[in-house]
Amino acid sequence: MPASEPRLRLLNLPPSLLACALLLATGAAMAQPAPASSGLEPTVIRAARLLDVRSGKYISPAAVYIEGERIKAAGSAEGGLKQAPVGVRVVDLGTATLLPGLIDCHTHLMARIPPGSTGYDINLLTKSQAYRALEGAADARLTLEAGFTSVRDVESEGSGYADVALRDAINDGLVPGPRMHVATRGIAAVGQYFPFDVRPDLSNFPTGAQMVSGVEEARRAVREQIGHGADLIKVYADWDYPTLTTEELRVIVEEAHKAKRKVAAHATTTEGIRNALQAGVDSIEHGHRADKADLELMKAKGTYLVPTMSGMDASLAANPERWTSPTAQAFLAAKKQSMATAKQLGVKIADGSDAESAKSHGRNARELESMVRRGFTPLEAIQAATISAADLIGTDDVGAAEPGRYTDLIAVQGDPLSDVTVLQVVAFVMKGGQIVKNDLRPSPP
Repeated sequence: MPASEPRLRLLNLPPSLLACALLLATGAAMAQPAPASSGLEPTVIRAARLLDVRSGKYISPAAVYIEGERIKAAGSAEGGLKQAPVGVRVVDLGTATLLPGLIDCHTHLMARIPPGSTGYDINLLTKSQAYRALEGAADARLTLEAGFTSVRDVESEGSGYADVALRDAINDGLVPGPRMHVATRGIAAVGQYFPFDVRPDLSNFPTGAQMVSGVEEARRAVREQIGHGADLIKVYADWDYPTLTTEELRVIVEEAHKAKRKVAAHATTTEGIRNALQAGVDSIEHGHRADKADLELMKAKGTYLVPTMSGMDASLAANPERWTSPTAQAFLAAKKQSMATAKQLGVKIADGSDAESAKSHGRNARELESMVRRGFTPLEAIQAATISAADLIGTDDVGAAEPGRYTDLIAVQGDPLSDVTVLQVVAFVMKGGQIVKNDLRPSPP
């Protein structure tokens, strides 16, 4: 059953009420509107070239033939048009480069955290969950229009299960946004996530994650979050130091994997990363201080690294004076070394921007530039945001412009294999066969 489908708890109802509930459920099912995609007319998208993200080669000229939400054929313009019926609608993107829709595996659509040391606290205290959901809808639109047609939203940052509601609203066609895979509340050790330094007598002060202490509390948190619609589980394995024990982490992974959910672990310290890996998590988020032993273990286990570097790079560019201390310089050096070692070892990498402020949403593609800045090729960065990201999420419905997959496509002017920054100016976006954005004009006859 899809996570967005309502579930009726009928087992404990008296027979008379059970009959009424079943009647209502049947009527509701019959009244469900047909999916919006059912009315989509067959379409051919033409462009100067299409990037095959697996081979790294261009197909030129190119066409993608679409039926409903799915790709029917993709490749040469001649081949695509041959499979299409006579008189099919053609969308001509002229000289543009066509790619599959991009995927961000580490974002926080529900977060618009104000700047400053108390920004997180203010966010929790002054915004209702309803308002946070509306902020999320705005961020979802910005993300989609930037060419990111799928996201893994790794924790709602104190907005409870509002990310589930946003995911479902997008799926129901109520608001525009990417395909969302949501982690809901996140799980952290008591006292080891925002907000910090709150006076102890404010026992009901809201928190940015679900705080646990002990194996059974960790187990309950996973079960609760999955019960409320989580597609994956996000856990904080450390903060300034390792926090949750390996036993707590193992229980979290065990419960998530039983329900066929993956576990993403915030881990930045060498020991915290190792604890998370030994517990069996599916991805390490950030991994800033991963040493060679950590990365070798990551490689051996097939665990993904989601390095989230663009926020750091933006801060470095805007406020270089903040990065001059020995501590800051050591941090930058450790990150540079860990990325070089990860590339050398062949650790699996997935794209993640860690967007969490009004300024960062919709600028997700800066992460690809950050990867290239640290020695990855533009193709490797693009693969981290397409086929690798889809693999981490656990789907073969997105991530490549191939028959059978959703018609999630973007187009840019220029050559992203030569200059990955062209992906920061996406001119055309299609999601599930529907055009979301088109700033391109067909070339003259």
